[in-house]
Amino acid sequence: MALPVAFFAVFFAWPVAAIVARGLNADGSWQLGRLVDVPADPAIRHVLWFTTWQALASTALTLLLALPAAYVFARLDFPGKQLLRAVVTVPFVLPTVVAGTAFLALLGRGGLLDELWGVRLDTTVWAILLAHVFFNYAVVVRTVGGLWAQLDPRQEEAARMLGASRWAAWRQITLPALAPAVAAAALMVFLFTFTSFGVVQILGGPAFSTLEVEIYRQTSEIFDLSTAAVLTLVQFAAVGAILAVHAWTVRRRESALRLVDAAVTARRPRGAGQWALLAGVLVTIALLLVLPLAVLVQRSLDAPGFLYYEALTRADGGTFLVPPIEAIGNSLRYALAATAIAVVIGGLAAAALTRRDAGRFVRGFDALLMLPLGVSAVTVGFGFLIALDEPPLDLRASWILVPLAQALVGVPFVVRTMLPVLRAVDVRLREAAAVLGASPWRVWREVDLPMVRRALLVAAGFAFAVSLGEFGATVFIARPDNPTLPVAVARLLGRPGDLNYGQAMALSTILMVVCAVALLVLERLRTDRTGEF
Repeated sequence: MALPVAFFAVFFAWPVAAIVARGLNADGSWQLGRLVDVPADPAIRHVLWFTTWQALASTALTLLLALPAAYVFARLDFPGKQLLRAVVTVPFVLPTVVAGTAFLALLGRGGLLDELWGVRLDTTVWAILLAHVFFNYAVVVRTVGGLWAQLDPRQEEAARMLGASRWAAWRQITLPALAPAVAAAALMVFLFTFTSFGVVQILGGPAFSTLEVEIYRQTSEIFDLSTAAVLTLVQFAAVGAILAVHAWTVRRRESALRLVDAAVTARRPRGAGQWALLAGVLVTIALLLVLPLAVLVQRSLDAPGFLYYEALTRADGGTFLVPPIEAIGNSLRYALAATAIAVVIGGLAAAALTRRDAGRFVRGFDALLMLPLGVSAVTVGFGFLIALDEPPLDLRASWILVPLAQALVGVPFVVRTMLPVLRAVDVRLREAAAVLGASPWRVWREVDLPMVRRALLVAAGFAFAVSLGEFGATVFIARPDNPTLPVAVARLLGRPGDLNYGQAMALSTILMVVCAVALLVLERLRTDRTGEF
């Protein structure tokens, strides 16, 4: 626990505390009365209500649409499965401003729905909910599907042989085993939608505002740091309460599961029901995920030839100090470093959290690990600039600052992906190895690691994907001569002109391709039956 605790204390707790303290002490005196005045404001209370309501609705809709896909990827084998899994994950790494623009092209004035049926859904809650499903579909598919693929199907088959119906066997055998993974996925989706910024900013219009949008507005437009600090504390308290309830419910459902090699659980679809389910999932993915991505590609090719792509190789001396194409290499280097940090920190934390004799502090740290997903990225970014600008940690000019910020978001995914599998390992296997003289390190290497290797690779893929698309904190700390892909896209979208907009779409397309290739390579490693994986 020493390294994870130190990492979160220095790179999360300290920066957030520094920016909140400066906000509450903006005029040289503590404005503690704002802690009561701000939440009592009717406008702020409306923001709180909408933030909570849309997060619950988005989570429910995501689970409804993505759980069938989790089953398809876990239990069915079909051509193109690895490629499709990578495609499903690509939307998750897109900058929110890009995806919001794509949905605006589909649902707004002059969009696809408007041209075909004269229907507009922009500035409505439905546009926000659909965009949230677009982003978080992969969270449910990969988190729940990762565990589902390793559940021994013979347990459910035995229940059916004893007279249980297919529904009863699934409800009484499979669903309780999947509950921790479903809860983990639902928690991550809720936290992402609870702190939604780019989607609501673009698709919600002036009628809708989440806490994240309001914090940004108070900080950047009104310059009311005290209100922004109070809203950050409100968001912090709400997320903390949610995480505490989640940790309590998950502990009550912990159990040892029979896990098998995922490669032997997937079979070709059998019967009309499985074929219909596969077809339904493919149609959902095509309409909800592929169509917005296709819009981005089409817009990047609107100009004659490859004009927008060629413009990426030139520095204009205004928006960028270097050619925008260099953002690709920057993003890959930052993402690899952030993934390494997240896997080490998250892996150590997950290993500590699975100990049955863990004390209250260790169990409480389980909830604290998720707080970076529920705290405003604006707050974290400003906090890095304020807290890490003097010795002994003067990192404002260092390249490592960006991977550290990205790893903060990646660690929760590593922990949440690995925990259900680690907790499912029968403790008696570890005890037997220890009785036979194995050291703790050898027990981990020969008992735990073979069982969690798949989950570790899935976690690394999530961390890499999150790092590629992280925007909220990176936009404040990325150096002008070393922009990341999301930062470069946002800067181009912020400038008028068709050329800038086309370059933004071209960079977004490149980001999609890079992510898809990386995830496809990961899928091949994860499913290789002949090697170590």
